[in-house]
Amino acid sequence: MDLDDRILGYAEQAEARDPYTPPGEEERDRLARGVGHLLDGDLEQADEQLTRAGFRLTTLTDTASGRRYREVAARGPGPEERWGRLYVNADAAVRWNVQVPHPVADRATESLGVRLLENTAGGALVLAGAHRTAGRGDAADVAHRTDSAFHVIVTELQKRDVPAVQLHGFAKTPDRPYDAILSTGSAQTAPAEAATLADLMAARDLRVCRGWADRCPLEGTTNVQGQAAQRAGTTFLHVELAPAARGDKAARARKALAGLLDTWSSAGR
Repeated sequence: MDLDDRILGYAEQAEARDPYTPPGEEERDRLARGVGHLLDGDLEQADEQLTRAGFRLTTLTDTASGRRYREVAARGPGPEERWGRLYVNADAAVRWNVQVPHPVADRATESLGVRLLENTAGGALVLAGAHRTAGRGDAADVAHRTDSAFHVIVTELQKRDVPAVQLHGFAKTPDRPYDAILSTGSAQTAPAEAATLADLMAARDLRVCRGWADRCPLEGTTNVQGQAAQRAGTTFLHVELAPAARGDKAARARKALAGLLDTWSSAGR
C-alpha cells in the first residue's frame, strides 16, 4: 500500500465540494472515546467505539518505508466520508501531530502534511475531509468550528499534551510579502518551538513574519483549535504558507518543519 497515494487520493475528493453535514453530538462523543482509546493503545475499545461512530480502524503498512500506521476513516459511502481522517504512526508513541484543516482549498497543504508524516517518526496527521466552502455558511470550515470530527480528534491529542503544527495557505499580496506567517493562535505568546521554527525557515531563505514579535496578518487568533490549545496548555503553532512555500520553495518549508518535528519526536514528551 502506498500511503502517499492513499491519503492524497482521499484529500483530492474535497475538490468536488460534495454536501457536508457535521457529525451529531453522539457521533462526536463516540469518536472522541475511540480516538482516545487508540492514542492510549487500547485497540479493541478503539475499534468498538469508532465503529459505533461510523468509522473503522485499519492498520496499514507503507510499501516504500515499511512503516505501519493506524487509519481512522469512514466505514463506507455516506456523510462520514467527508468528516475527515486520522493517521497515527503505529510503531512509535505519538510525539507530535500535523493538522490540515483546508485540503485543496489551501493548495498543497495536504501534500506537505503527508510528507511530514512519512518522513518523521512518532507523528499523527489530522486531515479534514471536505472543502472549507462545502457546507452551509462556514459549517465545513473546521478551523473555526467545534462541531467537527477534526476538532474532536485534535482535542483528544491536546488532552495528551501532543504538540501541533496546523498548516494553512495564503495568497501573497503587497501587504503580505512573506513566505510564511507563524503564530501561536490565540495565545499570542511564543514557546521556544515557535522561535525554533522561525529560525529554521529563515536559515533556508524564507521570509518569515513572527506573530509574537511583529504585527502580522493571518495570526489565527480566531482559530478554535488554537483556542482549545491555549486552554489545555498545549503547544500549537499556526503556520501560514505563501504559494511559493507550497510550490518552488516547498522543500525548504518542509525541511524546516521536519527539523522542528524531529526535536519533538526525540524529546520523549
